[in-house]
Amino acid sequence: MTNEIMNTDIEETTTDIIIPDEKPFLKILYQDEYFVAVDKPAGLFVHRSYMDKDEIYFALQLVRDQIGQYVYPLHRIDRPTSGVLLFALSKDVARVMGQAFTDRTIQKTYYALTRGHLVSNGIIDYALKEKLDKLGDKDVSTNKEPQQAQTVYQSLHTASLPIALGKFPSVRYSLIKLMPQTGRRHQIRRHLAHLRHPIIGDINYGDNKQNPFFTTHFGFKRLMLIAKSLAFIHPISKKDVLIEASFDHQWQSVFEKLSWQVES
Repeated sequence: MTNEIMNTDIEETTTDIIIPDEKPFLKILYQDEYFVAVDKPAGLFVHRSYMDKDEIYFALQLVRDQIGQYVYPLHRIDRPTSGVLLFALSKDVARVMGQAFTDRTIQKTYYALTRGHLVSNGIIDYALKEKLDKLGDKDVSTNKEPQQAQTVYQSLHTASLPIALGKFPSVRYSLIKLMPQTGRRHQIRRHLAHLRHPIIGDINYGDNKQNPFFTTHFGFKRLMLIAKSLAFIHPISKKDVLIEASFDHQWQSVFEKLSWQVES
């Protein structure tokens, strides 16, 4: 679906996604006696790390305090990514689900807003060299071979703004649904950059002209990537579980400006 957007007015007010001084309250998306899942906002670390010396709040501690018991993180979401974050409520369940993540029996679905018109569907099968932290991984060998990595993707919408940017006469966007089949660090971000359709707001792999334009035109600054849903077979009840996060008001404002009809 392609739309030409004729409104060329540019909003000048911008607001970065930041975690407020007041203690955040995370929306609980799912909870039973074995699991709790929350909607992690962009800008929030999952847990403490060497990179967080100036941070006050972390998803793990916030969830623990909200429900009044210790929680065990089952997977990671990059700090700038929002969406479904799942915790176990016991070591035994965490162990079982850890194996499920390793065995790739858990289906993760993401949505990304990308540069350009990516109109195809398929699988990105592109090996990625392990991404190391200068401090956290200082003792890890840098000579490892690239690891296999696959991401299934589906183009849902495209749109154009008739505003010249750089050498191009218009600004183009795509909404892409993604289902990673492996779990490499920054896999989706790196795979889309490999296709030359980087995610809007990605300061590591993105477009240094598109990103500031997006901030100015849409009025906020963030990585436009959301962990939209998580699906798995409950290890105790054996029932199918689907946990979904909604697009927040900033995502909704983008959909409105681009005339896209997207279910929340």
